[in-house]
Amino acid sequence: MNYQSTLTPPAPTDGVATAPADNESAARPHRAVAIIPARGGSKGIPLKNLQKVAGVSLLARAINAAKSTPSIDRVVVSTDHEGIAAEAIRSGAEVSHRPADIASDTATSESALIYTLANLGEEFDTTVFMQCTSPFIDSASIDNAVAAVRDGDADVVFSAVEDHSFLWRLDDGESAVAVGHEASFRPRRQDRAKHYNETGAFYVMRTDGLIEHGHRFFGRVTIEEVPPEHAREIDDMSDLSLVRAIASTQETAQVIDVDALVTDFDGVHTDDGAYVDEDGNEQVRVHRGDGMGVSRLVKSGLPVMILSKERNPVVTRRAEKLHVDVTQGVDNKSKVLQSWIEEQGLDATRVAYVGNDINDLEAFDVVGWPIAVADAHPKVLAAARVILDRPGGKGAVREVCDLIPVPNSATEQLPARTLTSVLSSDSHHTNAHRPSIQQQQPLLTNHAEGLRTNRKQVS
Repeated sequence: MNYQSTLTPPAPTDGVATAPADNESAARPHRAVAIIPARGGSKGIPLKNLQKVAGVSLLARAINAAKSTPSIDRVVVSTDHEGIAAEAIRSGAEVSHRPADIASDTATSESALIYTLANLGEEFDTTVFMQCTSPFIDSASIDNAVAAVRDGDADVVFSAVEDHSFLWRLDDGESAVAVGHEASFRPRRQDRAKHYNETGAFYVMRTDGLIEHGHRFFGRVTIEEVPPEHAREIDDMSDLSLVRAIASTQETAQVIDVDALVTDFDGVHTDDGAYVDEDGNEQVRVHRGDGMGVSRLVKSGLPVMILSKERNPVVTRRAEKLHVDVTQGVDNKSKVLQSWIEEQGLDATRVAYVGNDINDLEAFDVVGWPIAVADAHPKVLAAARVILDRPGGKGAVREVCDLIPVPNSATEQLPARTLTSVLSSDSHHTNAHRPSIQQQQPLLTNHAEGLRTNRKQVS
């Protein structure tokens, strides 16, 4: 089949591997390609490959690991699903569109590998087969395995973790039978021969051997031992919940490289509490340092918006003070957020959203940088790509602003602006002028339109 008709190139981004010219191939005889099979069908977890761990899809995590491996020249995702193809391209991989006859539950991974290799338009010495279901793949381990195959030390290298389990099976009579050990003899761990458990994360093999044998194991097979923390594999929702919890405690960001910031209000700008007087009027406490952080972003032209489920004049006043956009009275945050991102001409993968409670999870699914304050709901912490050190209302907004890089020259004075409040100016004194239920639709107030001439747009 024609190369151009089966492969979709990645979106143009810095550092994406592309096929070299023929003279480059001659100067560099050994070449390796990473192929990531990712079907759309998954019975255990629907669209499992697009599920997120620490705010990054499983597919993108595998692509990132491959792109970070120096010895890999191209990264290709084999899929039958348009959503997965789009995510692969966004993440900087090429896409091999898999035909239906090798996309069923019974199709082997090897069939996808061989089909993709036949349509790459060039030959590769080594094939790296990677699986999205392993979220903690270490690029250094892949590089070691590629080196072993390249140097002729092995035909196949796969990732495995040392395992000290005593395995058993049930016979036809439902009686337990020892597997690989003598049931009557229990040697100490240090006296037992080492056993290894295949992690499924990656398999590195000579390409010609894979094509000849039609299977990932042939010739001399060796192991690239990985630590237990890299051996997690996702089969069902309990596995996914576990790796999300692990990632939330292990993965932190030193820089949040985004083109826009959106935040919830209650529980992010505030501590989620309120002072209520005898007339039912509310007051909240905010952190002065947050204002300094937001001012730095706004002066640089980076779009900032407050997105709140509640409709309250205090939110409008705070947005006025910060010179940022605000949308209030929102029941469907994801829909409003998607519309705002499109209107701003932004790439959703380069937008950060800071939240604290379960109604923020839908917004988390829209952006590439879901961020949780330190005291967020456990489900929010598990879904976040970044967990801040500070809780809501106590400098969390300042913390995330400080992690977003902007030009140091952004020091121009903010102009004074007259803003239109969501509620009438005297509504904090009486309920007489509050909008009716029919009138309480999401309202966008644009406070920063004239401050964005320098912002970075992503087409």
